[in-house]
Amino acid sequence: MGEVSMETAAYAKIILHAAKYPQSAVTGLLLADGTNLKEGAKNQDLDIVNTVPLFHHSHYLSPMGEVALTQVEATAIAENRVIAGYYAACENYKDNTVEKCPGQKIAEKIAEHFPSAVFVVVDNMKLSKSLKSPALNLYKYADGKWRPRESNKVIFRSTDVLETVSHLLQKRVQTDLIDFDNYLDDVTQDWTNHGIKKLIASIEAFNMIDCKDD
Repeated sequence: MGEVSMETAAYAKIILHAAKYPQSAVTGLLLADGTNLKEGAKNQDLDIVNTVPLFHHSHYLSPMGEVALTQVEATAIAENRVIAGYYAACENYKDNTVEKCPGQKIAEKIAEHFPSAVFVVVDNMKLSKSLKSPALNLYKYADGKWRPRESNKVIFRSTDVLETVSHLLQKRVQTDLIDFDNYLDDVTQDWTNHGIKKLIASIEAFNMIDCKDD
């Protein structure tokens, strides 16, 4: 199985999305760096560089999913990114398996076009304002079903990921996160969440300077 690595901003938006709507299921897309990816290949290493929060109430409206996929794919291609998977957090606090997650058809469509795709499920029971673990479970599509990956582990590019995202949660940055449901309600809102990405970059830059000073 290929390794799955994830940048801080990509992970942060998954967690912030789940934290903003704790009483709802949430879903989103995983975008990987397309530089070394081969079309049609299975089990490739994935570097998840960005995530796009999709829905918190339109999970079963396929036209909304089509609109989102089309718009995200156009942006991804322009930035040499590939839609490489799907993420979800279940509505029920105790549900943390892919079978309970919404958006299965969208996830399966992604896997049809990109066989190396993964499904990331948020483990709600491990979420807190001070994260101790990634709180993510990984699945791979095989034989018509999403199955747990043998290596259920995400590799983070930064050593301070959990601390950074915990800081964002404590500052309630999740209230600023925009998903596609928000965007469809008001198209002036930024579904790319560029402001949050800039904030994370500034935190990481500060941490880097702080480490050098130490």
